[in-house]
Order: sequence, then C-alpha cells, then structure tokens
Amino acid sequence: MAFARKRSVLPGFGLSLGFTLAYLSLIVLIPLSAVFIMAAGMGWDAYLAAATAPRVVASYKLSFGASLLAAAINVVFGLILAWGLVRYTFPGKKLVDALVDLPFALPTAVAGIALTAIYAQNGWIGQWLAPFDIRIAFTPIGIVIALVFIGLPFVVRTVQPVLEDLDAEFEEAAASLGAGRLQTFIRVVFPALVPALLTGFALAFARAVGEYGSVIFIAGNMPFVSEITPLMIITKLEQYDYAGATAIASVMLILSFVLLLIINGLQAWSSRRGGREA
Repeated sequence: MAFARKRSVLPGFGLSLGFTLAYLSLIVLIPLSAVFIMAAGMGWDAYLAAATAPRVVASYKLSFGASLLAAAINVVFGLILAWGLVRYTFPGKKLVDALVDLPFALPTAVAGIALTAIYAQNGWIGQWLAPFDIRIAFTPIGIVIALVFIGLPFVVRTVQPVLEDLDAEFEEAAASLGAGRLQTFIRVVFPALVPALLTGFALAFARAVGEYGSVIFIAGNMPFVSEITPLMIITKLEQYDYAGATAIASVMLILSFVLLLIINGLQAWSSRRGGREA
C-alpha cells in the first residue's frame, strides 16, 4: 500500500528555502568567508603581527568599549523615550515620534559633521564647556555621543511595540494589591521589557561597533586616543595592505559574533524565564 505524500501547508517550500539559502550565501556567507580565507593566507605569525599591533589593540578597546557604553546609555534613555511616547499624550508627540527615526534617514557623514560643529570648542555647546576645560569633539566622549545618536532608534523602536501591547490590567492588579509605582514597574513591567531591551541593546551595539561615517569627523583620529578600528581598516586598504585589513576585520568579526551570541543567549534565557513565571 502506497503512502500518500504529505503536502506542505506552505506551497513552494523547497524553492523558497533554496532561494533563501542562495541569497544568504551570496550576500552574507561568501563575503564573510572571504575575510577569513584572505586572513588565513597570511600565515599565523603575520596574522598575529597585524591583528595585535599596539595601535590596533588600542582601536579595539575604543571601538568595543565605546559601542558597549553607547548601547547601555541607549537602553536607559531609549526606554524612557519609548515610555513617554506610549504612555503619555503631549503637544508635538507625533513630531517627536518622527524625529526618533531621523538617524535612520540622515546620512552618517552629515550626522558626524553636525555633531562636530555642535560640540567643537567653538560650537553651540562646546563653547560653553571650553571655559571648564571640557572637550567633547575629538575625544572618546565625542565618539560615544555619535554612537548614541545613531543607535537610539533601535532601542526605541524595539521597546515601543512591547509597551503598546502590554496589558494595563497587570499594573492595575499590582496597584490594587498595594504595590507602589516603582514596585509595579520593577516587578511587573520591567520583566516583560527585558527581552526587547536586550534586542535593542544588541542592535544598537551591532550598529555602533562598525560605524564609520558619523564617528570619523568627531573622533579626531589620534592614535592610541580616538582612533577607531574601522578607520584602521580603511587606512590599511589605502596603503594596499589588504591582508592586514582582513586580519583586523576578522578579529572584529569574531569579537562581535561572540558578544552578540552572549546577548542573544541572555535574551533567550530571559524569555524562557518570563514564560515560566507567567
């Protein structure tokens, strides 16, 4: 007796899967593999020399440190901004909501030039800080500000729909049981937002760690002080040192993948924990 062939609920699954894998390979997997293949052709000693040079290591620390700090800042203020947009009505709310997406549409070079003009010692804000010997432009602080600017929309747009879907009955129930506003937020609202916050953090960090256009103008690009890793890669390419550029790029790729893997693991753990508590 012949068994009837089970038909897929979604027609064309084989064709769709094949197209997806082919497209993913052409756009993502093959280019990333080329980075490691070119780096492997250098030899181990040459690879270590290019990837662990003191100037390059200093750029790693600045790029990843500033990206993590900027993503953490965006989590805090992105949550506050999303909370205000969802829970309150005020004049100009739609304008503020539209301005959140401005870093998505604004060319990164324009953002870098604008931030430099504002925070330079003769800029709108920098001139008021100069008498106190506080410098923002051409320092690591300026890099963090630029990364905060380009990463904020990721957190807001990730948290905002979760807040909109959050049932207010849970907060009302907590209040009826005697919980204060802060206690209600910590015990009821915040656990539901943790997965979205981690996702926003991961997206903001991923965008920041490879950012070039908005940072290059405000950074100052001083070796061992304000020189980011993407600039080191560009410098190697301009010197036709393609092997050195791919060596630095492979280190950034590995470190970024490890950090994102950790963040995604925390997100999955938080989601499972929230499901068990529910």
